[in-house]
Amino acid sequence: MRNLDAIANSLQGYDPQTMRVDQVLAFLSHLAQDMPALPTEWVPLPQALGRVLAQALASPIDVPGHDNSAMDGYACRGAELATGAQASLCVGVALAGAPYTGAVGPGECVRITTGAIMPPGLDTVVPSEFTQVNNDRVSWPAGVVRTGDNRRLAGEDLKRGSTALSEGHVLGPAELGLIASLGIAQVPVRQRLRVAYFSTGDEILSLGEPLREGAIYDSNRYTVMGLLQRLGCELIDLGVAPDDPVQLEACFRQAAEQAQVIITSGGVSVGEADHTKAMMRRLGDVAFWRIAMRPGRPMAVGRMGNTLLFGLPGNPVAVMVTFIAFVRPVLLQLMGAQGLAPTVIRAKSLEAMRKKAGRTEYQRGVLVRQDTEQVWVKTTGNQGSGVLSSMVQADGLIVLHHEQGHVAVGDEVDVLLLNSCY
Repeated sequence: MRNLDAIANSLQGYDPQTMRVDQVLAFLSHLAQDMPALPTEWVPLPQALGRVLAQALASPIDVPGHDNSAMDGYACRGAELATGAQASLCVGVALAGAPYTGAVGPGECVRITTGAIMPPGLDTVVPSEFTQVNNDRVSWPAGVVRTGDNRRLAGEDLKRGSTALSEGHVLGPAELGLIASLGIAQVPVRQRLRVAYFSTGDEILSLGEPLREGAIYDSNRYTVMGLLQRLGCELIDLGVAPDDPVQLEACFRQAAEQAQVIITSGGVSVGEADHTKAMMRRLGDVAFWRIAMRPGRPMAVGRMGNTLLFGLPGNPVAVMVTFIAFVRPVLLQLMGAQGLAPTVIRAKSLEAMRKKAGRTEYQRGVLVRQDTEQVWVKTTGNQGSGVLSSMVQADGLIVLHHEQGHVAVGDEVDVLLLNSCY
């Protein structure tokens, strides 16, 4: 594994005191690349929801296995439609679950149910609602169907041997159904990423403790817990570590022994002389950054042995923003997950926003649709990094990029949708 200095030397313009957001992302991507891939395990399909596929799945069968009817109706020969014949003699019924064994001659049709195998020689289905039946004679208006209508072709969904799902695919409800349709009962997935997390500081109270003057309840731990749960990580909650060197060291060592990633909040501000920063330096290869962003300027990143370490800011909104912007992509990379990049849309601003070029800002925003064509966005109001209620109100983060300046009413901005992040 490369140390942090080696990674830093590979990045142009690296300066830990003025890190751009794109430089942080590049650094973290290099850091994650040096970590070993998570081992593979096989799990029963009902337990695979939210897991990351460890290898591509090839379809062992054609799906569907035969040409079949897409709806209830009457199966006929499309070639006979071209002659103008719009009436047929019904000679049998084809039901789903078994092949039709009767003979079907010229000018004849078969009543068929949805999903039933198409009888030999028949290639078109006339929906029941278009037909009239008189004894065994079936008729329908001219032009209601064309050759091949309402027929599903064998292998139309998946052909035998084709890739059904690629490696790195995160398995959702649709994926579980698709795998089940292939008759696959167990799937290879990556083991869950083990993440330990804790908050730091004497002023931080756990839930259930009486509130005292100058203290605050620990919200960051529960925010981080929720973000990690949505990613499907295995959680190791180590509670609150006080500003005591002995207890703090024990917490870090326990986390490094049990987890592949450690996430802390608080105690990483540049120039802050506290036990957290000193302990990180002593126990690991750690860099402390001043990132050109708002909120979330201070951040620590590094390794303790084979465990990645993220020291996030202490303010609640800054914790969420830095997790979404930086930690989430790294965890997904470590998990081998593909296709989970946050959704970013363009929207017009309903208000003017002051912005200094030279840093990236993440403002909490609410989407407003004033007509069917255009999406607008406005801020939630107070953008302080301690106003956690603003994240509850927000639909997304208004991303004002590094070189961007002030925003006028009507200007287009990027909005990172929060529902695509958790």
